[in-house]
Amino acid sequence: MNSPSPTLIISSLDLERIEDLLEIEPHRSSSGASALQAELARATILDPAEMPADVVTMNSTATVVDEGNGETRELTLVYPRDADAATNRISIFAPVGIAMLGLRVGESIDWQVPGGRSLRLRIREISFQPESRGLLHR
Repeated sequence: MNSPSPTLIISSLDLERIEDLLEIEPHRSSSGASALQAELARATILDPAEMPADVVTMNSTATVVDEGNGETRELTLVYPRDADAATNRISIFAPVGIAMLGLRVGESIDWQVPGGRSLRLRIREISFQPESRGLLHR
């Protein structure tokens, strides 16, 4: 049984940029587009200057734990053009990227990954968040 999804917090700047990407190909027809749109629709939107430091925003680096197997990874959530699996730079259109966006430290979310497997991700810590460093227009 899935637990309720946590409330998401997204900056107005991130929302605007992600919505712009969702209007163009190949992103509009990507496999994650509808899931990402659903997450955006349920999010609380804040001005970047009001963003709490414990929320995963675009270009944040966070340590995530797969609660199913205990695996821990440090991931940076990026726009598709900056994605690079070799350096753990995860696209916002990837299932794990969609799951991370807007979560706070300590929160978990159940997420379906390719192949039908479900995982439960928890944000352990955020080592870098642009808004908390004053980078409000990145």
